[in-house]
Amino acid sequence: MVVLHYEIVPHDGGWAYKVDDVYSETFATHGDALAAARDAAERQQLADEDTATITYEDPNGRWHEEIVSGDDRPQTEVDDGADAQ
Repeated sequence: MVVLHYEIVPHDGGWAYKVDDVYSETFATHGDALAAARDAAERQQLADEDTATITYEDPNGRWHEEIVSGDDRPQTEVDDGADAQ
């Protein structure tokens, strides 16, 4: 099973959460970024319709569209980066 790691990191003068090499928007506080990451991680695990169409950009800047099962959800983990505060 896929596990997505949401990591809270300093970013652009504030805080953000990051999954792999993709950053969220910047939040003013560590707590705001942590709350947003927990919310995103929770929503990532919600089952949806039987199938869904997803569009994403790969690391080379190419866009892809796939049809995926709506109930095949990844596990998520949030690293609050407490040692970075």
